[in-house]
Amino acid sequence: MIEIEFAMEDVARTRFAISPLWEVVASVRVLKSADAHGLHHAWADQVRPRLAAAGLDLSPLFDLVPMPVRSPWAGRIPGFICPPPTTPLPSLDIELATVRAMPPALLHTTAEVPESRMAALRGNPAAELARLAEAIEAYWELALAPYWSRILTLLEGDIRYRADRLVTGGAQHLFTDLDPQVNWAQGTLHLEHRTVRGARRLDGRGLLLVPSAFVWPRVFSVLNEPWQPSLRYPPRAVGTLWHTRPATVPNALTGVLGRSRAVILTELTAPASTTELARRTGLTPGGTSQHLTALRNAGLVSAHRAGRQVLYARTQAGQTVTEAAESGSPPSAAATPRSPQTASAPQGANRDAQPGHQLNRSVAN
Repeated sequence: MIEIEFAMEDVARTRFAISPLWEVVASVRVLKSADAHGLHHAWADQVRPRLAAAGLDLSPLFDLVPMPVRSPWAGRIPGFICPPPTTPLPSLDIELATVRAMPPALLHTTAEVPESRMAALRGNPAAELARLAEAIEAYWELALAPYWSRILTLLEGDIRYRADRLVTGGAQHLFTDLDPQVNWAQGTLHLEHRTVRGARRLDGRGLLLVPSAFVWPRVFSVLNEPWQPSLRYPPRAVGTLWHTRPATVPNALTGVLGRSRAVILTELTAPASTTELARRTGLTPGGTSQHLTALRNAGLVSAHRAGRQVLYARTQAGQTVTEAAESGSPPSAAATPRSPQTASAPQGANRDAQPGHQLNRSVAN
């Protein structure tokens, strides 16, 4: 059991952030068989062949994300590969700039990674960190960028929910349903852990809370210097992330975009190619391509190359417009999308319904 002690200043400095870089690392763990419950199998089944077809050398990244195994150090991630973000929603470019500038003194770890990789990093830090950043960028474009709008919607929805609980009920209310094995009592946050014990003081730095789509059912903690103390936890409704359903085209969207473009935008619940969209919508490939170009020019759709294919996905603006049309209500002043429903989480993904399930806990170092 880890006991994280809060002083008044720590409560005041507790904040939320989203980390694209951490999602890269956590999703690599999933591809390395850290998804025993199959929560992300729909995503993995699409991404694995895409990465294989691209033929990229991703070893600078994959070597630093250990294979999940049962050992005292299971799940440890080198801290220098994914330092906690310093702003609420940094871009991947900003986080990679931090990685490229990582001081050589921090290039060490007790995680189970190849010694040859660590030796190369220590031998030529600037060149090897640049290779690592390039591998992360290449992986992101194929594995996460086409899905980022959907993932970001989920993460932002959880932050809004928890921020509201903090405002209405304070720290105790915030942490009550964060995770079954995270508990708040008398100014101390109790985090169950298989191998680490003892008290940790925040010393006025506060706690950074980072919802992560790919960590369920685990919670990762970062409690060592020089990083800000952090918890990376599964967001609410993570079990609905890859759910798909037959698309219903809102009449309001048709009135604005026209029938064909509204159908295409509605169908983009997951990244798809021109050919796939043409098959699903009944439009010709040429017509589908023209409509996608128009939607892309309007900022409602983005395109990402995956090997020989180009995959299209909704942008954040496209997600907001679609959800507003579906609800019949205009978006808020901040133009932020609604969080996903929580009631439809699949069996095995409802953390609150599994009080007897023993979760493994890991500390990044």
